Amino acid sequence: MTTASRTAPTVVLTHGAFTDGAGWSPVALRLQGAGVDVRVAAISNRGLADDAAYVRAFVERVDGPVVLVGHSYGATVVGVAGDAENVVGLVFVSGYVLEEGESARDLHARFPDAEAVPFFEHFPYPSPDGTSREEVFVAAEEFPLLAALGVPSDEAAVLAVTQRPVDAGVLEEPATVAAWRSIPSWGIVAAQDRLINPDAVRYGYQRAGVRGLVTVDGPHLLMHTHPAEVAAAILAVLDDFS
Repeated sequence: MTTASRTAPTVVLTHGAFTDGAGWSPVALRLQGAGVDVRVAAISNRGLADDAAYVRAFVERVDGPVVLVGHSYGATVVGVAGDAENVVGLVFVSGYVLEEGESARDLHARFPDAEAVPFFEHFPYPSPDGTSREEVFVAAEEFPLLAALGVPSDEAAVLAVTQRPVDAGVLEEPATVAAWRSIPSWGIVAAQDRLINPDAVRYGYQRAGVRGLVTVDGPHLLMHTHPAEVAAAILAVLDDFS
């Protein structure tokens, strides 16, 4: 697919934990080069319901159909936000896909811990209501190995210190919607993922009945190490709507 027709879906990309919207730049560049209309939703990583509500509103501002893509925690978010009226497809990338009423911790508990878990760092931060909450980072010195193996060392070092942390409470928050029950879905697995157990990712995808499953031999941050493969998988999904 080298060009996008005017009726082709817009692709909305959603980032996840430990990165931000700019993390999608290598993939967005390739999609735009193929003539695809692309948007990137920036989420707070502070609460599943709030982030899903934001993405849902973001998507509903788009004129026409949308293929909603989420990476990492963003996959969990789009699994909830994907019930927006104009969403026609969901693409999950290296992230948990939850059943209604299930939390990330519930799914995580079914499988052995990923290699990165001992290197998660927890720090308190003040919330707007004055209470103290906790956010989670990957230890910066371990980040290149655990999340970005294959990224040039200087770039990986920058990614390590520009992490967008995730609120620890996100792991406990149950999904209020399982949009994949009514929206066609596809999945991309990072075979060398050290932040999330790839078996847990595959389980969620298989339970969701994804129409296509692509496995890429790369780390959690596939957008940086394998952007061509990720873009190609998204373009293949768009072909189904052409």
